[in-house]
Amino acid sequence: MDYIAPDKIPYYQDCEPLVSGLGYGLVELTVFKKNAAWQVKIVITGPEGVGIADCTKVHRAILPRLEALLNSQDMYVEVTSPGLDRVLKNAAEFPLFTGKGVKVWDATVSDWVSGTVVSSDSQQVILRTENGEKAFAFANISKAKLAGTR
Repeated sequence: MDYIAPDKIPYYQDCEPLVSGLGYGLVELTVFKKNAAWQVKIVITGPEGVGIADCTKVHRAILPRLEALLNSQDMYVEVTSPGLDRVLKNAAEFPLFTGKGVKVWDATVSDWVSGTVVSSDSQQVILRTENGEKAFAFANISKAKLAGTR
């Protein structure tokens, strides 16, 4: 699994302070141009989960910033929650899910390992598993996802 530092993601540094100022974490920010219009996908997380009102609050706060950054008012902005079974696309997402359940596919044992995120840095994540705390190097994680509570 790759670790892409948030400061390497286009527009992340410009939008993250707005999102965190509202009490949410910016999980994903994707900005691309389709035909003449900008398409923006934002995924947020919060301490108590994320609902429609939360997404609306972030959308209203971030839209003017994006219009200024992209010098356009022709854009589609979608703000969503990560969902119950989100596939983690970037290892830098782990700190946003501290205290939450995840599953990682550990290539060294060729199996899923479930646990709660204790901490992570740019090299590894530490999970509290049923066998105690264990560190997983991102180089050994083939895939990871939130462990839904269904």
